[in-house]
Amino acid sequence: MANLLTLLAVAAEHGAEHAGAHAEPAAFGLIGPGLWVALAMTVLILIALFLGVPKMLTSGLDSGIAEIKKQLDEAKVLRAEAEALRKEYADKIANAEKDAAAMLEHAKHEAEAIVAKAEADTTAVIGRREKMAEDKIAAAERGAVAELRARAADAAAVAAKGLIAKNHGAAADKALVDQAIGAI
Repeated sequence: MANLLTLLAVAAEHGAEHAGAHAEPAAFGLIGPGLWVALAMTVLILIALFLGVPKMLTSGLDSGIAEIKKQLDEAKVLRAEAEALRKEYADKIANAEKDAAAMLEHAKHEAEAIVAKAEADTTAVIGRREKMAEDKIAAAERGAVAELRARAADAAAVAAKGLIAKNHGAAADKALVDQAIGAI
C-alpha cells in the first residue's frame, strides 16, 4: 500500500511538470474545444427550430391535455350518472320498504278480517247447530207428547169402554137416549 501511495505521488508531480508544457488543441488555431460544443449545440437548436420540434412538442402536450380534459369530462358525466343511479336505487329501496310496510299492514288487516269472519261464521254455525238441536229436541218432545197422548187416549178409551160396559146396561142406555132426545 505504501508503494501505491508513493507511485501516485510521483505521477502527480510528473503530471504537474508537464501540464504547462502541453497546449490545448485548437481548430485552425482559433477555436477551442468549448467553443466547438457551443457551436454544435447552437446548430442543433436551429435545426430543431427549423423542423418545428417545439411546435410538435407543444401540439403533443396540447393534445395530451385535451385528451385528459376529455377523460375528466367523461369521468364527470359517469360520476353524475352513477350518482343518479345511486339516488334512483336509494329511492327504489325506500319505496320498496314503504311497499313492504303497506303490504304487511294490509296483510294484518286482512288476517284480522279473516279471523273476525271466521269467528262470525263459527258463531253462526254454532247458532244453527243449536237451533237444529233445539228443533230436534222440540220435535222429539212433540212426538213423545203425541205418543203419550195417543197412549193416554187409548188407555182412556179402554178404561171408558170397560166402565161403560160395567156401569151401563141397555136400560141405562135407554134412559140416556131418552134424555138426549128430550133435550133436543
